Amino acid sequence: MTRLFSLFGALLVSTGLALVAADASAQAQAQMHDHDQHGAMAATSPDDPDTLSEGGVTKVDKDTGKLTIKHGPLNNLGMPAMTMAFKVQDPAMLDQVKAGEQVRFRVERANGSLVITKLQVSK
Repeated sequence: MTRLFSLFGALLVSTGLALVAADASAQAQAQMHDHDQHGAMAATSPDDPDTLSEGGVTKVDKDTGKLTIKHGPLNNLGMPAMTMAFKVQDPAMLDQVKAGEQVRFRVERANGSLVITKLQVSK
């Protein structure tokens, strides 16, 4: 009977080790997969000044020098999607767009404000 318990115990330990090894292998595969993605992401890093966010202009306010945009995530600032007004770096940007147009843009923090530094009308 003791031999049976010893054999059964050894079988359980072996099975447990096999499961741990399989899990470690799966995690290693997942990390390799994630690692592969870093190369693709590095080309479009949120810190890259050429990375643009997307949104729709809801209001152009030339008096205050602001554009109100319903936008997706602003990854470079860690902001979720929302609608908000932004100052523009160059007042000429206000003449480039009108309410209802889709845009690609870059927002940066400057002097305690969020400022649109790049603006393109989406085609």
